[in-house]
Amino acid sequence: MDIIKGEIDGVVIKPLKRIPDERGTIMHGVRRDNILNDFGEVYFKKLYFGVINGWHVHERLILNYICISGMIKLVLYDMREDSPTKGNLQEIFFGDDNYCLAHIPSGVANASKGIWSPYSILANVASEPHDPCIKYLRIGPHSNTIPYNWERKDF
Repeated sequence: MDIIKGEIDGVVIKPLKRIPDERGTIMHGVRRDNILNDFGEVYFKKLYFGVINGWHVHERLILNYICISGMIKLVLYDMREDSPTKGNLQEIFFGDDNYCLAHIPSGVANASKGIWSPYSILANVASEPHDPCIKYLRIGPHSNTIPYNWERKDF
């Protein structure tokens, strides 16, 4: 399996296989030999078209996102003080047209925008089970804290 290193240190994009036949399609997900962290839990999120979810920055949680239906624009921003790519932004368009797993280390801010109507479905294979006592940093998607413009870019 080809591994694509991201523009942010520690971010890895792994193309995933889809195997279609006349009955439907098998969509590979996470395997023991393609996940880079311990397993905590899997959850799913329905993201409506045009909605921005984020920014979120986890202190220790590692994320592994797969868009299993629709299309999502995932934007990452490296906020780690000791990172060689501190301050870098990375856009990933994934889902039906680019089926892959996005591995996101802790300390990297992430936000996503639904770009498929009426919604997209995101799966996250997180490194730890959800714990409501563990706080994480939330930043408004339109604040000036992270230098990103969410408007569609028509080139």
